[in-house]
Amino acid sequence: MSKTFDRFAGIAFLLVGLLFVIESQKISESAYGSNVGPSIFPTGLGILLILLSARLIYETFKYKTEEGITEKIQYKKFLIIFVSAVLYAFFLEKIGYVITTFAFLLISFQTMERGKWISSFVIAAAFSFGIYYLFSEVLGGSLPSFPLL
Repeated sequence: MSKTFDRFAGIAFLLVGLLFVIESQKISESAYGSNVGPSIFPTGLGILLILLSARLIYETFKYKTEEGITEKIQYKKFLIIFVSAVLYAFFLEKIGYVITTFAFLLISFQTMERGKWISSFVIAAAFSFGIYYLFSEVLGGSLPSFPLL
């Protein structure tokens, strides 16, 4: 890993996390037909991003200096995940949360590490259905449903 890149990325993600938290406080507290306010997830994700980026910044101070070792930047993997994230946002309302999240996670897992189809499939399905059930049934929120429902 590049110490400089990781430090700048940590600072950038810390600022994005702060922006998430600050801007999510401007969202109304309740949504029609939902017991969970729409600001819950952006605030939680912002806090999580702040914590993870703080950890990344902290870890950069513990790096050992290794001169002359460079790591190849993987543009192809980045492009595949970026395009799948854009398509995820586009198809979320049309296809529904569970199917688009499952497809996005499966593509991302296979892009990062080819093979291991069974574990990728199980984790993507468990996460998609688990979050949908937790948010919709337990918390009483609403997510885009299946296409025919």
